[in-house]
Amino acid sequence: MLAALPLLLMCANVNAKITLAVVGKTKNDTFYQKSFEGCKAFSKENPSVQCIYDGSADYQDVRTQVLIVEELLNQGIDGLLVSTTDSQFLSNRALILAQQKGVPVITFDSDLLPEHAHFRLAYVGTNNFDFGIALGEAAKQFKQHDVQSICIQSGHPSTPNLNQRIAGVRYALSGGAKQRLDGRSGWQEHARCPLYTLGRRDEALNQLMTLISYENRPLFIGVAGFAQFHPEYSSKLAPFKEQIDNEDLVIISADTEQLQLEALYNGLSTINIGQNPFEMGRLGAELLYNYIENDIKPAKEHYYLPFHHCNSVNAFTCTSVKN
Repeated sequence: MLAALPLLLMCANVNAKITLAVVGKTKNDTFYQKSFEGCKAFSKENPSVQCIYDGSADYQDVRTQVLIVEELLNQGIDGLLVSTTDSQFLSNRALILAQQKGVPVITFDSDLLPEHAHFRLAYVGTNNFDFGIALGEAAKQFKQHDVQSICIQSGHPSTPNLNQRIAGVRYALSGGAKQRLDGRSGWQEHARCPLYTLGRRDEALNQLMTLISYENRPLFIGVAGFAQFHPEYSSKLAPFKEQIDNEDLVIISADTEQLQLEALYNGLSTINIGQNPFEMGRLGAELLYNYIENDIKPAKEHYYLPFHHCNSVNAFTCTSVKN
């Protein structure tokens, strides 16, 4: 009986699972679901890995994200891949617990603030400041007035990656500053903007429709795709197609999910700039696996992935072209 023990232990080791949790800012976004698909793609090639998925139910809630991460840690996950909603709140509670339990953390999509970076091994995702610059540069070709009004729509006011994108937009349009645009550079932020949606799609689309109703409507820049994630986006924007075609209404948005690309192709958006959430999940899982299984730390602190530019002409081919 004792002689069989080493064989049993070997079998147990073969069947052992490394559980990696993918936690987005929200659970129902196709963006984060694609990151989960990336993790699962890695697990297919590495059967000892299993991926689980969670996040706030329907909007960006800093407390819910922390509670979810804490629950996962207490359930015994082996690694955490998380998109940060609020760096301070996440670090002060959940990531302290992760350190205590020896659970390695990779951030994706939205990194921790620099002062909290010691809580994670690395970040995988877009260089969000550069992404904001790209959104701002895209806006420049649609400037129609000596002082062009814009409105930036974001998610949660404390979310690191979206704040970096806002700074990038301002940097591009101001000629090198990150402060609120006041008109001196020829660009001015609307008095009621930035708008914050907390990731609520209804709120995001309502905000956009309200802006459209203004007599002197501002150019719209969504640093996240919340308004376009709404299933009624295309039907709501359909009456404004001619104005979008004539550039009397300009809608520039982050992200290139399928429903966004369909709206873009149909002339219901002006420009979309997209990311690669699948690779964020796949590479993040790979980095965690190498650390857990082989004690190999990530070679870099930041793994920046390319993004892509889409318009109505290349809407269904742009995501395969990296910039």
